[in-house]
Amino acid sequence: MTEPAPAIHILTGPTAVGKTETALRWAETNDAEILSCDSVCVYRGMDIGSAKPTADEQRRIRHHGLDLVDPDERYSVSQYVTMARAAIAGAHGRGKRLLVTGGSGFYLAAFFGPVTDELEIPQAITDEVRTLQCQGLPSMLLRLREIEGQKLPDWLDVQNPIRVAKALERRLASGRTLDALRDEFLTRKGPFSDHQVTFELLERTDADLKARIAARTNLMLRDGIIRESEHLLEMKLDPELTSARAVGYRAVMDWLGGGKRVAMSGLAERINLDTWALVRKQRKWFRRLGLAQDAE
Repeated sequence: MTEPAPAIHILTGPTAVGKTETALRWAETNDAEILSCDSVCVYRGMDIGSAKPTADEQRRIRHHGLDLVDPDERYSVSQYVTMARAAIAGAHGRGKRLLVTGGSGFYLAAFFGPVTDELEIPQAITDEVRTLQCQGLPSMLLRLREIEGQKLPDWLDVQNPIRVAKALERRLASGRTLDALRDEFLTRKGPFSDHQVTFELLERTDADLKARIAARTNLMLRDGIIRESEHLLEMKLDPELTSARAVGYRAVMDWLGGGKRVAMSGLAERINLDTWALVRKQRKWFRRLGLAQDAE
């Protein structure tokens, strides 16, 4: 008789809600290991601005999904799924439960349904789309509308350059409409469909969360996010990389690049506003995945 796939428990919630300490306590109580579900924590050297678990916290509980690539490398959801499968199997082999914690929506979605297809993108198409990316979002949208031959579907986030680039690649490679590609994709099984997946969503009032965000921003500015951002600037990152667009780091890099003309208090306010925008985006993901109610 085939052994059932290991159960997975997910602890999620918006940034700064208190996931890290809650996850540590849950893992200690339930003899579990922790799998990060954070698209910035995969990058080496991006520790302060990502609120990555500290060395002491990682000694308390074995962690997976941290420090996997350098900031100038791409890291896809397909790579995340492969890593997550290995982490789940390893924990199970050691007799441990597995707790997934983090708030990156696209990674989180992998535990609830399909997130990738098996369509191969020829290098020539990748190069064409990369050239259009360098020209900007309007160029990609113009090319996509040319080949789609109709109004772009409402479900496509036309303000997101990465989503538009992926849609363009698949449209060019398949010769099929975006709606047809999406319909086929939605019939696929998710990579963790054989596992029992349970979840817990942490939330706080807006006022409480904003206060926690402001306090965390001050700690990050004190503890080294500026130093980390200087290193990222030295790397001359592709602006489309997740590392180059990460909340907190992007604001500091803009501040550094502008010759620090804005006071530190202004930088802190920019980070707070960007972080709150991320919270709103995360809450939309939670509702989309059925983890929260429609109303905020």
